[in-house]
Amino acid sequence: MKSLCTAAALALALNLAHACEATPPARRDIDANSYYSDKNRSVVDPVLRARNIANTKPIEDFLSQVARDANAGKREDAACALTWLADWAGQKAMLGRLSSEQAYYVRKWTLSGMALNYARIKQHATPAQRAQIEGWFKQLADATMAHSDAKKGVRNNHYYWEGLAVTAVGGVTGEAGYLDWGRKVIEHALGQMEADGSLPAEMARGVKALHYQVYAATPLVFIASILDVRDARLDQLVAFTVAASADPSGIAQRTGFEQEPVGSREVTAIYNRHQGKAPPPAGKMLWQPRMGGSLDVPNPLEHLK
Repeated sequence: MKSLCTAAALALALNLAHACEATPPARRDIDANSYYSDKNRSVVDPVLRARNIANTKPIEDFLSQVARDANAGKREDAACALTWLADWAGQKAMLGRLSSEQAYYVRKWTLSGMALNYARIKQHATPAQRAQIEGWFKQLADATMAHSDAKKGVRNNHYYWEGLAVTAVGGVTGEAGYLDWGRKVIEHALGQMEADGSLPAEMARGVKALHYQVYAATPLVFIASILDVRDARLDQLVAFTVAASADPSGIAQRTGFEQEPVGSREVTAIYNRHQGKAPPPAGKMLWQPRMGGSLDVPNPLEHLK
């Protein structure tokens, strides 16, 4: 009897050790604001930036925890991430009122991250969880496409991130329509690109031109890997982005603004795996919840050569 009690106590202790944190209240509405103060959208207003961070923190925190659990490599942690996703799915999170364009940005970034993290743990989901989570993802993808297709104006990095979000949903649900929409996005991006590999809308961002070139190239190489797109124009995009990151003087001369230094390992980590090339030189761990957590560990949706 004593040994049985001890075993029961041990089992209880192990269960408690892996107990999930309570899912935070779902955010159906998104309140976010722009925080740039100049025409190039390159100068940050710290007051507006702080307001936006405070208002979107619950959603950012939710995604960050899902990413940590999805990347932990343990079934128990995967179960926690799936519970959180299913709970927010059941409450139709992020399908309510969106206060501004910035709120739409937050939603598509979060959808991208949720779908790419879910790809890492989908095999642990119950049939009920799969139906609920993937049904919610499709609602969010539909809303993302509807907003994007109705929007007029320049197609820039935000369009590419919308493309990644929708493509990732296609990858985890197997819905061809979402994958086709992603193909439309990457084809549009490569069609916009200058012959040297620069993206005109990003080159117009003043002191942040290099930053946004890298930021735009990152979702594009991920879309290409998910869809297994191989295109000489994409190779040129990456070559320009990597060279400019190593030596920003060309962009500085072109834009008339000294550029903030920006690394390109996020781009090359994904691109090199897809191309069958050696990984970029080791450095600080690449961690981005909006892109499925660890970028040093291939995502199940990537096509590796």
